[in-house]
Amino acid sequence: MTSSLVNLAQQTEEHAAHLPMPAIMYGIVAFAILMLLLLVTLAYRNVHTRRR
Repeated sequence: MTSSLVNLAQQTEEHAAHLPMPAIMYGIVAFAILMLLLLVTLAYRNVHTRRR
């Protein structure tokens, strides 16, 4: 039975996943979004103290 599984694994074609952009760009885009969220958070940091 093991040999039939090995044969099946050898016969199947490997399909490569084609990414729409280079892999490093996913990290750069995620970093940019998180920095934007950080700036939005810091912009509202002292809003509650201005209304007193």
